[in-house]
Amino acid sequence: MPALAEVLTALDALWPPERAEEWDAVGTVCGDPDRPVTRVLFAVDPVLDIADEAVRLDADLLITHHPLYLRGTTTVAASTSKGRVVHTLIKHDIALHVAHTNADRADPGVSDALAGALDLRVTAPLVPDPSDPAGRRGLGRICELDAPLSLAAFGERVAERLPRTAQGVRIAGDPERTIRTVAVCGGSGDGLFDAVRAAGVDAYVTADLRHHPASEARERREPTASGQLALVDAAHWATEWPWTEQAAAQLDEISDRNGWGLRTHISRTVTDPWTAHAPSPAPARTL
Repeated sequence: MPALAEVLTALDALWPPERAEEWDAVGTVCGDPDRPVTRVLFAVDPVLDIADEAVRLDADLLITHHPLYLRGTTTVAASTSKGRVVHTLIKHDIALHVAHTNADRADPGVSDALAGALDLRVTAPLVPDPSDPAGRRGLGRICELDAPLSLAAFGERVAERLPRTAQGVRIAGDPERTIRTVAVCGGSGDGLFDAVRAAGVDAYVTADLRHHPASEARERREPTASGQLALVDAAHWATEWPWTEQAAAQLDEISDRNGWGLRTHISRTVTDPWTAHAPSPAPARTL
């Protein structure tokens, strides 16, 4: 079985920390580099429910997409929610490693996993990484459908293929319009609207779309080949969860190649913060 340090070296090769955004906090949060690793748990969020799941699983390493301390801290006291996560992990000798925007930019990355979950064929990055001569890395992905669908049918596909959340999937656009090309971005994607418009796609699948950027994107008089840009807004957690399956498969391949015998697990605990949805009892009215 490998030592944690060996596994971390492999993870840094998959998702080099230097490719993360400057504001990001990626890499190893806790863990003894000399301890052996036999069982690994993948999850999106390093919250207490996930730490407790890692304990029940007897995992040696927890790998999450989201950072624990994105903006730094002055305490890891167990009286705080994040401090309790740290105490739980260290008490049970569980290491925590984070791959965030470095996993977003990777090849394959978070948006490749999202495209795969939706049965979309990736043609290019949405925002290419200028340091990649092959032109495969970058933020988001530009994709094609194997066969055209109406926006309503495509929205149903997104809702069916992604993990179920209280939010579900929101759609902006004519339900009957035809969708052939799609841009996707796992996680918060309304900062990429300029790239989406430049790509000329029919629809954009992402999460956390705010009112004003979404409204401005819909009102822009720059129609695509089949009409104005359609929007499909899913829960943040749901758009990034497919990456855990992809990442686990990547580590499985490395383990097999090196004879490590690692056992990888994927958390199916829903850590999206929204827990219920109350639909309007009648059609929306003008206020």
